[in-house]
Amino acid sequence: MIDLNGVIDLHIHSAPDIRVRSHNDLELAEQATKVGAKAIVIKSHHTPTMDRAWIVNQVYPETNVFGSITLNHTVGGFNPYAVDYALELGAKIVWLPTIHAKNHRQKEGKSGGLEPVQHNKIVPGLVDIFKIIAEKKAILATGHLSPKEIFFVVDEAKKQGVEKIVVTHPEFHIVGLTLADQKRLLDDFNVYFERTYAQPIGGGKYQSNLSVNLKAIEELGYHSTIVSTDGGQIENPKWNKALSTYIQFLFDNDVPTKAIDTMTKHTPAKLLGLDS
Repeated sequence: MIDLNGVIDLHIHSAPDIRVRSHNDLELAEQATKVGAKAIVIKSHHTPTMDRAWIVNQVYPETNVFGSITLNHTVGGFNPYAVDYALELGAKIVWLPTIHAKNHRQKEGKSGGLEPVQHNKIVPGLVDIFKIIAEKKAILATGHLSPKEIFFVVDEAKKQGVEKIVVTHPEFHIVGLTLADQKRLLDDFNVYFERTYAQPIGGGKYQSNLSVNLKAIEELGYHSTIVSTDGGQIENPKWNKALSTYIQFLFDNDVPTKAIDTMTKHTPAKLLGLDS
């Protein structure tokens, strides 16, 4: 297995969760500690995870375990009070709506959902949230929004002073950002792109993102890329195996060690404030 010492993964799912996961918080932290990971971030579509992360850190202090909050219906959607509370308690990432985003629901043939943009304007509560994220120097992740919505929210977030913006798995078919879209976002707003191990394709099956990610890295460069797994599904390999396979794939396709270290260690460390 490839050496994972010092790696950081900003996007991992774990139990407790409504969905069955391949590991719980403690089992995930044990994996991370054994391989020498510098930090991991726990994500849930339904609940904030910063309090869980705090408890896990009492058991596994060798790895920095951080939490996050996802702005789905279960936290009140675009709820600045929930965001402020989560960041005060140590959350590092605020994810815009994922499974409750109108874009996500529409692409699954469902109605309803949360819209960050209405009548070509950012909804008021979201502007307040951007101000809080900027003040706390937290990370804004774009979730499962549509390409049009992503451009709107990134523009407004930058206007409100948000410096750390990560576009969530742009290759995911629900998001569907083309490389041309990504280049525009990079040129205009200097964002980062989180490129994950695999994506669901329906029927409980997943397909690898690795070849798609490699092409994106080659075309847009490694400085804007963050390697993460979005791991925790029982259909995919365990977290440490998935990340090892991902990094080995990059090595095997002649991505330089410096570039891999930037995508897996240095850039995520900077975003988490661990680079001092």
